[in-house]
Amino acid sequence: MKISIVTACYNSVATISDTLRTIQMQTHQDVEHIIIDGGSTDGTLEILEKNKAHIAHLTSERDNGLYDAMNRGISKATGDIIGLLNSDDMLAHKDVLSTIANKLADPRVDACYGDLVYVQQHNIDKVVRYWKSCPYRTELFGKGWMPAHPTFYVRKEVHDKYSMLFNLDYKSAADYEVVLRLLFTHKINVAYIPEIMVKMRLGGTSNQSIKNIIDQNKSIMRALNSHNYEYSSFKMFCNKLLDRVQQYRKVGYNQEQSF
Repeated sequence: MKISIVTACYNSVATISDTLRTIQMQTHQDVEHIIIDGGSTDGTLEILEKNKAHIAHLTSERDNGLYDAMNRGISKATGDIIGLLNSDDMLAHKDVLSTIANKLADPRVDACYGDLVYVQQHNIDKVVRYWKSCPYRTELFGKGWMPAHPTFYVRKEVHDKYSMLFNLDYKSAADYEVVLRLLFTHKINVAYIPEIMVKMRLGGTSNQSIKNIIDQNKSIMRALNSHNYEYSSFKMFCNKLLDRVQQYRKVGYNQEQSF
């Protein structure tokens, strides 16, 4: 079972080696790694060139941002399963892709997702936030829930039927809209894997400032409205705030765990 992994990058010389390393160390070796580079000038391309034996496709050209680059990569995927791993993210251990392949070997499962930890920029062994998910239920979207998108893997046949391409109009909430579209609107069958699958460096585009967080939540509500999902904005805000606090509290119970 071939797994296509799409990585979008731009001037990622400080982090891309870790991303490549954690893909290359996987016990599941049938991997199609697609890298869409935005025209890096900092040495990223030199690192990619040294790893070209492990890269199925590399494009380096200007794009219209992260989600546009991801869309370009998804469109080139030929694997049975498609997932995304950004250039500052890492697979958490060597058996992540094997676990995904085993889960999706069940023909009744259309997609799967797991847990994610945020780590310090310059110390990837220091966990600062633990995004623990749960089995999907329809009502969760009304509480502001979504699975950690870097852990979300989808059958290509589901993408071919419903599309997992990002709608760029939703900006930093484009990943939320994709998951809402597939799980709620198209009702695909999704499985939760209760283990840490990805390590993400703290500081993503939707988490950099209060303004970005507010803008993202506005886009989330617009996505819910466009998919005719009934919700209370007040309850959603309160639940998201509580969930964020709990993610930081979970770190205290997992400090001794090594990833």
